[in-house]
Amino acid sequence: MVLQQEVAVGVFDDGLGVGLDFVHHAQGLNDLGIERGLGAKKERKNNLTISGIMCCIEGMANPRVVETLKEKFEALGPLMSERLRRHWAATEAKALGRGGLAAVIQATGLSRNTIARGMAELAGTHEWSSPSPTRSRRPGGGRKAVIETAPAVLQALEALVEPTTRGDPMSPLRWTCKSTRKLAAELQQQGHRVGPRTVARLLHALEYSLQANRKTREGSAHPDRNAQFEYINAQVRVFQEQGQPVVSIDTKKKELVGDFFNKGQEWQPKGRPEEVQTHDFPDPSLGKAIPYGVYDMTTNHGWVSVGMNHDTAQFATATLRRWWQAMGSQVYPQAAALLVTADGGGSNGRRSRLWKVELQAVANAIGVPVSVCHFPPGTSKWNKIEHRMFCHITENWRGRPLRSLEVIVNLIGSTTTTTGLRIQAELDTNTYPTGLKVRDEELAAVRLTKATFHGEWNYTISPRKP
Repeated sequence: MVLQQEVAVGVFDDGLGVGLDFVHHAQGLNDLGIERGLGAKKERKNNLTISGIMCCIEGMANPRVVETLKEKFEALGPLMSERLRRHWAATEAKALGRGGLAAVIQATGLSRNTIARGMAELAGTHEWSSPSPTRSRRPGGGRKAVIETAPAVLQALEALVEPTTRGDPMSPLRWTCKSTRKLAAELQQQGHRVGPRTVARLLHALEYSLQANRKTREGSAHPDRNAQFEYINAQVRVFQEQGQPVVSIDTKKKELVGDFFNKGQEWQPKGRPEEVQTHDFPDPSLGKAIPYGVYDMTTNHGWVSVGMNHDTAQFATATLRRWWQAMGSQVYPQAAALLVTADGGGSNGRRSRLWKVELQAVANAIGVPVSVCHFPPGTSKWNKIEHRMFCHITENWRGRPLRSLEVIVNLIGSTTTTTGLRIQAELDTNTYPTGLKVRDEELAAVRLTKATFHGEWNYTISPRKP
């Protein structure tokens, strides 16, 4: 005689209850039931095997079981890989027995095929997706890359990106912005099934990247360009080894004074950017600021005079004289000479007659010879003051409107670096007229001695004897 053990499940007033009803079935005999706690009438439709006692009720998943599985999945889901997720779901479904698969599907939202594949993998009847523990799928799965199915798309894309060298100069995108969206649209018209994201991936595969313009062309190169650089470097080393001052001078870009846009970003409360004027029309009452700087290459200190009139040779030499009075004479009290490196043009240009005449006045005032080395044509960005002082000033006031001359002076004077840069700034309210003419006799009175190598670039102006 074969015995089977069954359980009848009923609903009590206080919630879900389980009453055990052991029913012994004998072959060829009528069923004999022993009921406990379920009432006089037995509901055969609620009878379940012991393995599914808590999992299903009347063919539906037990809410308590589903809620428990859901809590587990929400806690472990972010920590599991795709493979571990289906193996966990398969283990839970198998442990619950009959109805377990439906409960896991309802709690996790995973598909029946996914859980079934996990069961097969755990049972060893299905090949694992990947032998590597770090992979969740077999290598080679998924849709093939477009360069495998349509390799011609690479050539078509290159022809669009560089039409003047690899394709047709009359390409539709020759005179338009080559965004990934427009490139994808043009490739689609040629019959290639690609989208903007695919185009971006293909461009990276072709070693393209988004780049801005780079300022590298500085005009025609002089035959003695490199030789002049070597001469300047040698002169700087000689002066520094002897303990003499060496400075780099130049004018920084003119800045609009007022409530105007300034490039860069600054920390502000969210949604409350600093508001400025829409258009950058100069304010006649405020004008422009003209920062002229002197940078000491030995001490890494600098001086900036902020002018409000014109950038002339008189303004340049006045700034050099103020640096000497405020800083240079204190650092080099025993100075016997001064070396100045400057651009070849502008207010301190090598052809400026007024520059040489005014530099004679500076030499007379400080009492030491002033040697000047001009950079060759088209090499102004090599001047030390450009990338050792001016760039840090620009960084310090990024994203801030330069509302007044006082603000500009304070921002310049507050500029520092971790390498020890310190700057003093001062407002120069003097007027420097333009169009001044220098007579030949005034130029001849300058005590100028030209160097043997390119005397038009390298010369020394000695002070007049009192």
